[in-house]
Order: sequence, then C-alpha cells, then structure tokens
Amino acid sequence: MTKELETLLTELYVLIDDHVVEPRSGRGRRPVLSDAELLTLTVAQMLLGFDCERRWIRHAHHSVELRALFPYIPGQSDYNKRVRAARGLLCKAIQTLARISPSWFDDLWITDATPVPCGMSRETVKRSDLAGHAGYGYCASHSRFYWGLKLYLVCAGDGMPIMWCLANPKLGEREVVTALLERDHHLIRSGQILLADKGFSGAQFAATTAAMGLRLLRPDRKDETYKNGNLGGVRQWIESVNHTLKGQLGLEEHGGRTTHGVFARVAQRVLAMAAGIWHNWNIGATAKRSFIAYDH
Repeated sequence: MTKELETLLTELYVLIDDHVVEPRSGRGRRPVLSDAELLTLTVAQMLLGFDCERRWIRHAHHSVELRALFPYIPGQSDYNKRVRAARGLLCKAIQTLARISPSWFDDLWITDATPVPCGMSRETVKRSDLAGHAGYGYCASHSRFYWGLKLYLVCAGDGMPIMWCLANPKLGEREVVTALLERDHHLIRSGQILLADKGFSGAQFAATTAAMGLRLLRPDRKDETYKNGNLGGVRQWIESVNHTLKGQLGLEEHGGRTTHGVFARVAQRVLAMAAGIWHNWNIGATAKRSFIAYDH
C-alpha cells in the first residue's frame, strides 16, 4: 500500500467521522470497528482491487499497513452484515464528498447509464433473490444481452457523482432519469446544463427538464437538423467515468446476490471513485498523476 493511499484513507476517515457519522448516544456497547472506520475500510477494499470480500478480509488480517490503520478488522460475515447495514451512510458519504468538491458548482452535469450484470446463467436468474428487481437488458457498447440492473449516474464534468440509482434495464432511460431528477430536484440550480446522449431525445423529456430549470444538451440524431453536432469529445467524459467503475473498481464483478447486497457493493465503488476525485482536488493532481485517472 502506497503512502498516497494511506494519506487518502486517513483524510477520508477524518471527514466521515466529522461530517457523515452521527455521534453515538445512549447506553450500549460501542462497536470495536466504528462506522467511520468501516466506510474507510470499504474504500480501501475497492482501491486495492479486491472484489471478493473473503479474499479482502484475509488480506487485511495479514497486512501490517492495514492493521496499523485499522486496529480491529472483523471477520468476513460480520463485515458483510455491517456493510449492507451501512447503505445509508455510504450514500451520505458520497454526497458529502460531492458537496465539498469544487466541481459541485460546475454548470455542466453529465448523465448516462451502464449495465450492472448480476447473473450469467438461466439457473441463476430463476433462483436469484433479485427476481422482480433485475431483468434482461442489452449492452450496445459490448453488443451483448445481460441479466441484472442498470446504474444511472448524474455527475459533474470531473466524474464526481451528484445523483445515482439502480434500476431495472427494461425501464426507459428517460423515465428513470426523470424520476432521479425529481427525487433530487433540490440539488438542481437554475440554468444548469445536463449533457445526455441521443437516447434522451423527445419533446416530453426536454419539456420536463426545462421545467426543472435544466438546459438539456444532447447529440443530434441523423434525422434532425444540425443543432449541437455529435458532442463526441464531451461525451467521452462520462464514458471515462463508466470505464473507471468497470475497469479499475470492478463494477461488473460486484458479487452481490440480494437487493441490499448489490446496492451496498455498487455504493462502495461509487464512494471509492468520489473519494479518489476528492483526493485529487486536495492534492492538486493533474490527469497523469491522478489517483483514479480517466482516459480523456
């Protein structure tokens, strides 16, 4: 583990302990591993590339550097239960990091969706606890069908997540993003630009976003007159965010088998990405020195 990672984890722990986790009150024994330490440990897992919790806990127990940062590390079963129970804290930590980053005040937001496969066989689909939540979808970038969920992201230009959710891939993209924007409408500033792809075309969606104070910007379809062009260079930003989640943070290898499990493990990866971007802002890193680098 590098000194830079140790610095990131230390700063992240202090931030979470001060601004995310509420002080415990009342009677009862305090947990040996605090909630702030738990969230920091989940970020360390993602940044060190451990998709399997069992392998991660085994590695953490034998790592001198990690034991110095986390005096107590639970077993795999307790760790799994604590992470699933901390779903609300994971979401709160993501938004806290977004709010204190300079990109929070950017006028440009970018939205896109990426597949989150949850099963590879028909038998898994039939027996999975995700039945009724997950579904079959098509990944155009890989020209393949998959069974699982879709991760919808609204993020700043640097990739910092502003809003996100998981949805059944059979639901329309415009429908899901509309619901996402309505849920977090208090985050929208008048005149905010929302950059989307051609799948978000349509007069109704344009009217809905305009009523929220958003200016929708998307590539032109082939059957439309020229207005914005293809916006390929700017659209590459969100593709870089998806590539980071999949390539560096193992989004498609999450291993979740229940709704709470999948949500918590996706939230871990979104939090790890947000922490890396926040850390880059803190140290003034350039794209080549970034802790999590995007392929712009």
